[in-house]
Amino acid sequence: MNGKHILCTLFLLLAMAVSHAQNSGKVIEQQVVKSQILNKNVKYTIYFPADYDHSQRSYPVVYLLHGYTDDNTGWLQFGEINRYADKAIAEGTIPPMIIVMPNGDSSWYINSYDGKEKYEDFFVKEFIPTIEKTYRIKSERKYRGIAGLSMGGYGTLIYSLKYPELFVAAAPLSAGVFTDDEVANMRDENYETVLGPLYGHNLKGNARLNQAWYKNSILKIVETKSTDDLKKVRYWIDCGDKDFLTKGNCMLHLALTDKHVPHEFRVREGSHSWTYWRTGITDALQFIGQSFHQQ
Repeated sequence: MNGKHILCTLFLLLAMAVSHAQNSGKVIEQQVVKSQILNKNVKYTIYFPADYDHSQRSYPVVYLLHGYTDDNTGWLQFGEINRYADKAIAEGTIPPMIIVMPNGDSSWYINSYDGKEKYEDFFVKEFIPTIEKTYRIKSERKYRGIAGLSMGGYGTLIYSLKYPELFVAAAPLSAGVFTDDEVANMRDENYETVLGPLYGHNLKGNARLNQAWYKNSILKIVETKSTDDLKKVRYWIDCGDKDFLTKGNCMLHLALTDKHVPHEFRVREGSHSWTYWRTGITDALQFIGQSFHQQ
């Protein structure tokens, strides 16, 4: 290879590197919000589109919630959300957006029955306002979406159902939706560990179906809300055909259908796994991104 060919090759490689850098968003893996409600610092991870540092514009936002036992870095580490967002924005599949991933610990993103955990109050009253004052975010409902997996899918539904004035679209993946029978018949050790801190400890059978449960049961909330209220948010519901949460998600689909609430429902081949969520997140973000567009 002569000198001219070497220079051409180097130039091409440099151009490719520059192009890649220009299309790559920025991630801050660990930031904190100081919460007076929770009396602690809450970590979050945040993704910015590639042009954030080179523009003066404000961006729509998606709050992306992690699953049970995970933390704010889950969607970055295992979901590779930055790579999927970069590709989708570069290809025009989704609009440039900021993606915020808070640490929800094992709170299920709600207030516990005993008042010891008030994550729901924190998220609505402190987290969203703080984030949207700190960064160049379009802080209007029509530019705000929410998504999440498993426990985060449950949180997605809880927030969009309880606070439809906050979100234009919601995309729960493999959401933790349980029927009354599933809760009442859950193995004692599983209930005590996962749901006991939320709805009450040392409860068995139908005693678990108390006021705290019904206040936060996705299916009960849908049952008690009006069709007009439910229609305020656009829903994208996605759950694998081999997922242990398939029944609850199918029941949610039927409940929304019975109430004549337009929504998208997907059952793809797959289980409760990162492979499933990675292959579904772009479609979920595309659905939310379409909601940011004016008709």
